[in-house]
Amino acid sequence: MTDKQKGFFYAIAGPVLWGFSGSIAQYLFTQENIPTQWIVGIRLIFAGLMLVIWCYFVDSKELFAILKKPRYVVQLLAFGLLGMLPAQYTYFMAIKYGNAPTATVLQFLGPLFIILYISLRKLQLPRRIDVISIFLALLGTFLLVTHGHINQLMLSPAAVLWGVGAGISQASYTLLPRELLKRFDARIVTGWSMLLGGIVFAPFANLTHVPAMTPTAWICIIFIVTGGTMFSYLFYLQSLNYLTPATTGMLSAFEPLTATFLAVTVLKTHVSAAELAGALLILGITFLQALPPNLFNLRHYQKNHSSDN
Repeated sequence: MTDKQKGFFYAIAGPVLWGFSGSIAQYLFTQENIPTQWIVGIRLIFAGLMLVIWCYFVDSKELFAILKKPRYVVQLLAFGLLGMLPAQYTYFMAIKYGNAPTATVLQFLGPLFIILYISLRKLQLPRRIDVISIFLALLGTFLLVTHGHINQLMLSPAAVLWGVGAGISQASYTLLPRELLKRFDARIVTGWSMLLGGIVFAPFANLTHVPAMTPTAWICIIFIVTGGTMFSYLFYLQSLNYLTPATTGMLSAFEPLTATFLAVTVLKTHVSAAELAGALLILGITFLQALPPNLFNLRHYQKNHSSDN
């Protein structure tokens, strides 16, 4: 297997596992009545703990170096409490009140909120490609939540709000750890942020009260913590050794595709043509943002392209 093939394998395997995790969470909410807070708390604490232990055996000095400076600790706490925790919680709440496919797609609104944040921070208008991305996001969201019917919502208001919240949280999840990721290994930053966020969230998750669960539910929980969190993230990181971030970003579309396939075939969730169209428009944002910045400036792009030849 070539390096490029390895990269594609890891870049696809990670999102596929994430997609499985979302559909399994939908099963736990609808069939097993497992509390959302409990699943989020368990996922953060145990997945974070496993990543920290993993990093301890890989590079123990680097693992604890991030805790030696108050500045890094504050940033780590901010990422854990304002990025990691909200991203996990809003996503699962969107699944609870809606379903895995729509929650996963609405999570992909993250780039839209990043565009708006950067434009406001720099006090400048969005680029042409960003304006197109905003239009696609709004149209896609409209189709997703209304199925094309202007006068009614096909999703519950709670599902829409939590889904949009998942998109906002995904944006903060992306923006908050930028300085930490320049200094430390991503596995270390993610492991500590999960663990710290889970510990702070533990009192609200009521982790001391374990809900009554069937053996199937326990297997699902174990998968969410391991395959759906730790291994999926490690696969994603591994893919970056062989592929560009833009390529791995586009391949992340396998997450909603997997969630939709499982929801329709296994959980018997109905997905309309309007929902599929809306999902494709929202996912199109990821592909647009991965394009060369000057592609829509055709004269400039053609000039640079011809000079390369």
